[in-house]
Amino acid sequence: MQTTADLERMLHSIDGRGYGGYKQLRGRYDLGPFDLAIDRVQTDPYAPPSLMRIIVDRADAGFDAALMDDAAGQTAVGDFLTRRFAAAARAPQRSQGKDARAPRISIGRPGQEVLERTSILISADTIEARFSAELPAAGRRALGRQAATLLTQTIPDLARHALMAESLSPADRTALADHVALLRDQVDLCSQLPDRGLVAFVGDGAILPRRSGDSDAPLEQGAVPFASPASLEVGFELRSGRTVRGMGVPVGITVIAGGGYHGKSTLLRAIERGVYPHIAGDGREWVITRPDAAAIRAEDGRSVADVDIAPFISDLPSGADTVHFSTSNASGSTSQAANLAEAVEAGTTALIIDEDTSATNFMIRDERMRRLIPADREPITPFVDRIRPLYEQRGVSTVLVAGGSGAFFDVADHVIAMDAYVPHDVTDKAKRIAAEAGDPGGETDAGAGAVDFAVRRRVPADGTLRPADKRKPAKAAGRGEIRFGREDIDLAAVSQIADAAQTQAIAHALDRLAERFDGGLSLVDGVAELDRLVDAEGLDALSPHAGNPGTYARPRTIDICAAVNRYRLLRIAKVLEEG
Repeated sequence: MQTTADLERMLHSIDGRGYGGYKQLRGRYDLGPFDLAIDRVQTDPYAPPSLMRIIVDRADAGFDAALMDDAAGQTAVGDFLTRRFAAAARAPQRSQGKDARAPRISIGRPGQEVLERTSILISADTIEARFSAELPAAGRRALGRQAATLLTQTIPDLARHALMAESLSPADRTALADHVALLRDQVDLCSQLPDRGLVAFVGDGAILPRRSGDSDAPLEQGAVPFASPASLEVGFELRSGRTVRGMGVPVGITVIAGGGYHGKSTLLRAIERGVYPHIAGDGREWVITRPDAAAIRAEDGRSVADVDIAPFISDLPSGADTVHFSTSNASGSTSQAANLAEAVEAGTTALIIDEDTSATNFMIRDERMRRLIPADREPITPFVDRIRPLYEQRGVSTVLVAGGSGAFFDVADHVIAMDAYVPHDVTDKAKRIAAEAGDPGGETDAGAGAVDFAVRRRVPADGTLRPADKRKPAKAAGRGEIRFGREDIDLAAVSQIADAAQTQAIAHALDRLAERFDGGLSLVDGVAELDRLVDAEGLDALSPHAGNPGTYARPRTIDICAAVNRYRLLRIAKVLEEG
């Protein structure tokens, strides 16, 4: 293995030459307490930055092995070290201002969620940090001496700061232990939700409002701490010995009501993001939701491939088949019906719906409209008429914000009213109001009676994810878009994707699925196979090449399915019916 001196000599010889001279850097170097692996070298100053790794023996790193003896501990330690590395890498740039020429080093930018990532890999013997770095240039000339400083001083200093326990202050050591304990407790609580008959849990004292519409950080001043209604209060004894109390959101149908700006959507959004653990200080550390919960909304213009929306929409004037419904440009109601059916196919046990992002005619149809438009002229059976059989037949619960209509009071198991961010259990009052008002019109439209929510497993056609013009691996373009061949897959409406690194992992998951779909494997089974592979081999298994995979964060299987479903060239070979 080459040494620091070898690396410096090589870089000094490159100084002032063409940028292509950097290509000879690829390899592994002994930098004393660390090894530096340069896995991929950027081709020119304007290309994506080079991929590198710093590797240290676990024994030399000196972290308590008990912190990393389970999957949750490894994820928590990896997250903590990633944040520490990222903060140290950004510090020179911040100190020198926006016009600074400090080296650009990135290990990703973790948000409020704690996710399994590729940025820190903890094995039985080593800890390695995977990151990208821009090799310095003047025009298209290599600045080899500056690169030598970057690779033999700056990056090793980052590694000492982030990967060595001896660099942690006593407060840092306590913070790391607390970070691990918190994640283990969050995972423990989440695992208890099904046996407790709960969809979600919202801890007392939680700070749910965010700082602004474009910030996921907690509101620091004026936020009302969450306090559970007594009738819904539950407690959990957790792995660490701590006890947490708060509101349990039961299985079944829960309606969240209240006036405008009183916190309905804020609570729903917190439950929606509760599918991921959150860092201490986020305010939503103890908002925990079943990981398979799916946020559903209308999504005008999306494509749909052979989805059964007949429980909600049938007998279209055009004669279109809604049992095998396909379109390149779905309306609000058909898109929401398809989103719901696809989520159920993918295995969700809970739907999260806000009326503000829903198609009104998909959700309800009031008595006046039913009287104006006869039942035999209305192809849509609204969700209010299907929400109960969906739960009774498939065990799919719904948590729903309804601020403009009381139509769901009749079918709700629980009604929570938000008043100035304080929740109140108003189930009995809502039921009395519904009884006094009479039937709002439910179960009167054609087809609104008996319904069979059989799950159909769609089988993608052989080659459907292998278009002839696709030459490069799929690539994320931010959080909400994937470039797949010549097609752009729009994921903006898939709101539970929390990080662009998840989108990048989904992009490469699509490439791996392309190898599996042969016309005999269902979409759900193919994604489940891929998920088991990641369990066994880590996120690196999604990479299109060996070695450093770049920046991934683990996506949920339901969101991988959502990406496949939004691919406009998706073709379905057949459908496997289930009872």
